[in-house]
Amino acid sequence: MIESVITAKSQTTLPSGVRKALGVQPGDRLAYIIEQDRAVIMKARDTEPETDPVVDAFLDFLARDMASHPERLTGLNADLVARIERLTEGVVVDLDEPIEGDVEI
Repeated sequence: MIESVITAKSQTTLPSGVRKALGVQPGDRLAYIIEQDRAVIMKARDTEPETDPVVDAFLDFLARDMASHPERLTGLNADLVARIERLTEGVVVDLDEPIEGDVEI
């Protein structure tokens, strides 16, 4: 296990063994996945993240429902509504399109 120390400014130096293993250098971006009490660190991809068709379909449903029933948004604060709109912007899903691959329910 490789360790590093968190400074008073909540910063740390990525140990050289980790930098070498990830193939990162100054200016590169890192991505983190939080799993309960640990974090997985990886080199950030330069490409757009992969999308999940189920999540995309759900977000599309929410966007359509919000557009069709704006009265339902009255209980949400404006920042949350704006965030939801940003997250669903440009999401196009054909709910009639067949699902490729195995599906487990």
